[in-house]
Amino acid sequence: MSRYVSFRDFDWWLLIFVLFICALGVTEIESATMHTKFAGAHLKQVYWIIGGVGAMFVMSLINYQALLDQVHWMYIASITSLMLVMIFGQKYLGARRWVKIPGGQHFQPSEWVKLILILAVAKYFSDMHHKDLSWSDFVKAGAIVGIPMLMVLAQPDLGTALTYLPIAVMGLFLGGLRPKHAVTVLLVAGLMMPLAWHKLKPYQKERLVSFMNPEADRQGSNYQVNQSLIAVGSGGIWGSTEGSQTHLAFLPVPQTDFIFAAFAEEHGFVGALGVLLLYFIVLMRLTQNAQTAPDRAGTFVVMGVVAVLSFHILVNVGMVVGFMPVTGIPLPLMSYGGSSVLFMFMALGMVMNVRMRRFVN
Repeated sequence: MSRYVSFRDFDWWLLIFVLFICALGVTEIESATMHTKFAGAHLKQVYWIIGGVGAMFVMSLINYQALLDQVHWMYIASITSLMLVMIFGQKYLGARRWVKIPGGQHFQPSEWVKLILILAVAKYFSDMHHKDLSWSDFVKAGAIVGIPMLMVLAQPDLGTALTYLPIAVMGLFLGGLRPKHAVTVLLVAGLMMPLAWHKLKPYQKERLVSFMNPEADRQGSNYQVNQSLIAVGSGGIWGSTEGSQTHLAFLPVPQTDFIFAAFAEEHGFVGALGVLLLYFIVLMRLTQNAQTAPDRAGTFVVMGVVAVLSFHILVNVGMVVGFMPVTGIPLPLMSYGGSSVLFMFMALGMVMNVRMRRFVN
């Protein structure tokens, strides 16, 4: 045992795989935007990645136990930031979710709230001294995630709000979720569906209707998904050098949520499968780090990151191939976007944080 953390315990292989995924994303962003008004976006993405790597190293050095001890203040700060966004945030396409920062950039506070929720859920369940969850435990855990989730829904930002769910689900699962709790939640959710539908914005309803009926309104609400499917299909086995769907702008803004479709068109089934394999390797290494965590809290932190990353990949890829409705959830480490990149690297920094303290007394 050692008294100090050492970068010898840093998961360098995990970082290599992550940076490889980022590199694929940067090259695809450059290819997808070279003939559009977003040309040069790949350079901004590189800056965000460099900043993210720096943030990851900083996060790896701050003892996660110290962060857990102060997480209640961090939680209050996150709620406050979401309130300020609703009042002073930049409005874009009907949603108020961005804060302008120096340098002409915009930051999305709801992204970093995910990191706070991972820590908050880890703290809550690691402090429990009984194995089985009571109804009180269940409700409290739901409230921890539910309050910021409702605030993000009010922006409105359904996609980001949904990414909070896997944090709660993973925490409840590891914390000893009883079958009766799960059944009750499913029943209540089913009963609330009519109310939830009534509260959805018109464009959100259109997306769900389009998902249920892909052949309807192919030039309207189904346009982007249809163009995505055409792009994926036109890539064939090895890819298409022409990239007509992407380069001729049939697929709108492919550098963001639909970057996987653009990549599949240019690199084919083999390239798309390679990307999914890289994500699988990253998830497996994260899970291994959870298994070797020095304590229960560390396991919850790492598995919270696994839950969010898995959910992002599943929903984004499912959306691209028409298996999921369009929700605006980006593909981690590949999609263009500074807030998402920073969050993901900070989350990976927390994983490194836990890993580097395996042998520290």
